[in-house]
Amino acid sequence: MKSRIPVVLLACGSFNPITNMHLRLFEVARDYLHQTAVPELKLLCGADVLKTFQTPNLWKDAHIQEIVEKFGVVCISRTGHNPKEYISGSPILHRYRHNIHLAREPVQNELSSTYVRQALSQGHSVKYLLPDAVITYIRDHNLYTRDSSWKGSSTQRSEGKTGWEESASPQNSS
Repeated sequence: MKSRIPVVLLACGSFNPITNMHLRLFEVARDYLHQTAVPELKLLCGADVLKTFQTPNLWKDAHIQEIVEKFGVVCISRTGHNPKEYISGSPILHRYRHNIHLAREPVQNELSSTYVRQALSQGHSVKYLLPDAVITYIRDHNLYTRDSSWKGSSTQRSEGKTGWEESASPQNSS
């Protein structure tokens, strides 16, 4: 194994709420970069975020170019996304493709913050999807429930359950 090199990863995204797979991004990227001996500061993102570079008026072209030209990107694979297609479909990303590193997550999943918010709003357990401290914070601050100030769609929150009646009690948490 090559000697370890310092790596700084900067991630963007909603992380709302943060999931174990968000944390896993850092592990996969670190392992990939240590194997390829690519030090420096890089933007870390999932393939879904790389796709947003194509969303009109979301990112400025100058910002995308500065990120990929000066720093580079480590993009982690995600089910249902084709980062190679996103790179080839963008003149900026294609021009700096040598500075975009694609790392494959060996444990594919479809976990997303959107799914977690929907599950919570419907009263479903999210244990083992989120770190325990995040679940505690969400419960303590009454987030993603019918009575919270979260502005999810009304159809997602229509059942009115909080999900804490069952998932918060120790005897029902397994």
